[in-house]
Amino acid sequence: MRKNSIYLFILLSIALLNIWSCKSFKKGDTYASVNQSSLRYDDTTLFAEKSPYLMPYNRIIDGAGESINFGNSDMENHSLDLVMIPNSPFVVVEDRYGIAVFNTQTHVLVSRWSYDQAPQYRRNMSSFSGIKTVLFKESTYIFWGAAGRDTPNSYVMQAFWDGKEVKFMKAFTFKAEAPATVALPNEVSVQEENGELFLYTVLNGNNQLAKVRVSNEELIWSKPTGVAPYGLRIVDNQAFVTNWAGPITNPADGLETAGVPWGSAYVNPQTGAMSRGTVSVFDIKTGQFQKEINVGLHPNAIVVSADKKFVYVANGNSDYISVIDAKNLTVIDSIFVGLFKENEKLIGSTPNALALDNIGTILYVANGMDNAIAVVSLGKNASSTGSGQSYVKGYIPTQAYPSGIVLNKDELYITNIEAIGARVATKVNDAAKAEKAYNSHRQLASISFISLPNEAQLKVYTEKVRNQSLYKRAKLAELLPRKNIAPKPVPERIGEPSVFKHVLYIIKENRTYDQVLGDMKEGDGMPSLCIFGDSITPNQHSIAREYLLMDNYHVSGKSSAEGHHWASAGMVTDYTEKSVRAWFRSYPHVLYDALVYNKKGLIWNNALDHGKTVRIYGEACSCEFDEEKYNWTNLYGLQKNGETFPYKNISTISRVRPVLAADFPGCDDTSVSDQMRADAFLKELKAAETDPNGKLPNLMIMSLPNDHTSGMNPKFPTPRAMVADNDLAVGRIVDAIMHSRFADSTVIFISEDDSQAGWDHVSAYRTTGYVVSNYSRLQKTVHTNYNQTSLLRTIEQILGLPPMNIIDATASPMFDCFTDKIATNYPFTHKRNLIPLNEMNKPANVQRGAALKFTNQSIKYVFNKIDRGNDNMLNRILWFSMKGSKPYPAKMSGSEEDEDDE
Repeated sequence: MRKNSIYLFILLSIALLNIWSCKSFKKGDTYASVNQSSLRYDDTTLFAEKSPYLMPYNRIIDGAGESINFGNSDMENHSLDLVMIPNSPFVVVEDRYGIAVFNTQTHVLVSRWSYDQAPQYRRNMSSFSGIKTVLFKESTYIFWGAAGRDTPNSYVMQAFWDGKEVKFMKAFTFKAEAPATVALPNEVSVQEENGELFLYTVLNGNNQLAKVRVSNEELIWSKPTGVAPYGLRIVDNQAFVTNWAGPITNPADGLETAGVPWGSAYVNPQTGAMSRGTVSVFDIKTGQFQKEINVGLHPNAIVVSADKKFVYVANGNSDYISVIDAKNLTVIDSIFVGLFKENEKLIGSTPNALALDNIGTILYVANGMDNAIAVVSLGKNASSTGSGQSYVKGYIPTQAYPSGIVLNKDELYITNIEAIGARVATKVNDAAKAEKAYNSHRQLASISFISLPNEAQLKVYTEKVRNQSLYKRAKLAELLPRKNIAPKPVPERIGEPSVFKHVLYIIKENRTYDQVLGDMKEGDGMPSLCIFGDSITPNQHSIAREYLLMDNYHVSGKSSAEGHHWASAGMVTDYTEKSVRAWFRSYPHVLYDALVYNKKGLIWNNALDHGKTVRIYGEACSCEFDEEKYNWTNLYGLQKNGETFPYKNISTISRVRPVLAADFPGCDDTSVSDQMRADAFLKELKAAETDPNGKLPNLMIMSLPNDHTSGMNPKFPTPRAMVADNDLAVGRIVDAIMHSRFADSTVIFISEDDSQAGWDHVSAYRTTGYVVSNYSRLQKTVHTNYNQTSLLRTIEQILGLPPMNIIDATASPMFDCFTDKIATNYPFTHKRNLIPLNEMNKPANVQRGAALKFTNQSIKYVFNKIDRGNDNMLNRILWFSMKGSKPYPAKMSGSEEDEDDE
């Protein structure tokens, strides 16, 4: 078990990092000359029992003020937004499963209302973002939006606050309008007009703004907006609506579009990201559309100055604030709020919530990825009382991903979507010593109470935010390459030569370290938690022993909808974070929803932009075929006979299509054996090797998803057989490359996309990762802490690519996984599977008890459709399938019925 002498060591490490970071780099400097160990993360913060904490994407969390965690520790909780209750010391927080009221003076939770208390609205119900309170005829009401993916209706909830507790009143129903499957109310506004209350809400799914009379729920009007409306503010008789995905597309204009759920949006053909963001303006009396204003990308939060002259819009995918003249309806200022001001190309700060002081001179901006509040001094173009130019005065540290702001006198109240991450610690068997119990869907929500800093304190906070973001580490990526430098496996500077010309990056599905490698005595594993050990995954075990074992490698997200973006982009957008765990519009693990793409795109865009050749095998696409005709058994028979079947890989992104391998089945269905996928790749490899002029692409991205399994569904193999299938595919591919003429010039990276379908005694984020090359035959355990962004940074370093965003720019390259000495006379040979790949699950009619229950659950949740079922149930199924009646590690993985469907 890891030992945690934490807090003083952490503070010392931060100080040393700061000292190192402040060094000036002179011509000829190298990483080694600075002290390469300084590039490593202080991984003790992964296991901390109190702040600071390390998130698995190069960010230390040590927020200002006091943070209060709340929620059911068996669930994945997120706090989204908040608002003051008028004429009171109370603030009401909108979280994923309901609302919570806190006393701002005592910081105590005083009332909680959840969807469980309203059975008629319970099923799959989640909050989105946007909550309002109103004082009307001496009564206080709370309004907020809620929806569920599989429910026919969406709602705006209304509750009454009696001064002591929340009392639910009613729900305003909004029906989906085709092609949308959920209306999805987000931001709400409530105001009194002629002695009556009226509710305004944007319907994110329907692309509408609606007005409703509160007293009798009468719909007054609904009007079309842009695509995926998000934020709403009313200024006198005008409603300003932010459109997350820009204007409604018009095929006649000839501009590139891509699919978003229930329609399409304008996208950049180079990256697949949104190319436009807009604000729509309406007359609130008639609903008449007035104007559409172009702003930045992913416009989300919106606030209005007290004098109603200025409207401020946060552009989550552009890192700046648009300032709109409320009278003339024009953009009059743009304020960059990103932490990396010196290099605005490195986007990723992700502004997503706003608050304005009463004087109108200071704007507070929640920068999600910076884990900080940007304090903006508003200039003459952005404020009636401002002077000069608008600028960022400094930053205030928060917990992870601040998402809502309330300014109350001299205090800030902040909701944090990711809080301190997935790290719920419990005692095991009531032992006196608490042990860590981790699963990625066990996470508490949080609210922070922060006193406004003075000028001196703000300077201290700003430096702290920079240090916690490893801000100066990005400077390493700016060092110019030196001449006459000998090739290395991982060059010290971008643009210096690497011994590698080809990178194969294999992305697998959802396992933790302990589930697969927990039986390896060479690493920090817990054998009792290992269910897919060396008899099932002999190739992965052999790779770990013959090359290197990483026992401190972590994914950066908590589910596949996040994981594939972290794996390929090194960050997620505000759209993903606002949807996490609810996934109202989509579950975009195969990247089919263009709203998930960040402004700079993904690793293959980066490679193509810099003249590298790229081939994508099964990633970033869905696979369409006749599922009734071609089931797992039929497809397995075809593969054994060396045959294939008719299918089509579909991508919404035009730039992906030319580099997408048409003969490699896409990754979103385990009906296709990973052997068929391996066959397709090996065929291309053989063709390249036998052709004297044949070449491998510089960058190859591959999805091998079948370690996800299909649970105990009788139409599919047993979980251990499907994991063995995946393991054999990995072994065959590594074997073929390391026996080929490309062996010395190729490096293979293998990672899970996330760790959600499992448990781990070290961290919810720890997973298996492998590095294979003739310069990586270390035959030892590498304890250095690395994560998915480290892997991407290493690929970029090898291929001579600059970082894509502020996250991979601060990642630590995986130097410890390589040596300058090449291994000779060791071509890896794959191990044969010990489990028959066609070992099928038993039919339901021969099952009893728990076996029958889990068989039926496997059928119900259709686990072969990757990540579309209840993953906590799948965890239990996998444990039962492998361990039988042995007690399930519930304290590590949550209660049985706690999770919504995915």
